[in-house]
Order: sequence, then structure tokens, then C-alpha cells
Amino acid sequence: MAHWAEVDGNNIVLRVVVGDNDSPDDGYQLLVNKLGGIWEKTSYNTFGGIHYTDGEPSEDQTKAFRFNYAGINFTYDADRDAFIPPTAYPSWVLDEATCLWVAPIDYPADGGQYVWDEETTDWVEVQDETV
Repeated sequence: MAHWAEVDGNNIVLRVVVGDNDSPDDGYQLLVNKLGGIWEKTSYNTFGGIHYTDGEPSEDQTKAFRFNYAGINFTYDADRDAFIPPTAYPSWVLDEATCLWVAPIDYPADGGQYVWDEETTDWVEVQDETV
């Protein structure tokens, strides 16, 4: 099965549907004829520019396209030929290699649990409240 994302005039994903994969051009044309709109194919198994099979990176990375599986409110960036999710926080930056948003400061590697604090633009350790 092929997955298709409908994008509006601002390249925002409105919906994602399943279509014919045996003849992708026919599947696309059917969507246009029946539903109208602008459609871009999206890969269900692609995340961060890597195609996965059964949760592991696929041997055939030619199947990875458009960086990420599209979702509602994602942006389709034609220049990058990528689906980019909405950012979690205004301070986060786009990782060009994955087309995913990342914090401007690396997650601490000390084994603790942290949440992002947008006010301080830093990671704040979560304190264990169990008694």
C-alpha cells in the first residue's frame, strides 16, 4: 500500500490516506480525480531519513524518501523534498540531516530523566517523587 499526504497551498499536511501501490501513478491520479487537491507520496516506514523494516534500518535505503512519514500539520518542504513535523518548542532547531527538530542543547548523558524547559531553554531534571 502507498501512503499519500494532501497538502494545502501553504504546504501544510491536511490528511494522509492509503492508496494503490501496484501502480503509484494510478493511485495518485485516483486521489486527484476523486478528492482533488495536491498530493505527495509519503513513506510509512521512513523516520529521520532512514527507512526501517521490522524496527531495524532496512538494507535498501533507496526506499527512504521525504525524510519522515507525513502527519497532519507537518510541512512539506519542496526544496528539501521532506516532510517536517511541527516543532515542539520555538527554541528548537531543524536538524538538516534528519528534518527533525532538536533541542539547542544536547540531552544530558548522565542517566537522569529530564524535560525541556522553554523558559530557560535548558533541560531540567525530573525529581523522583516516589516515597
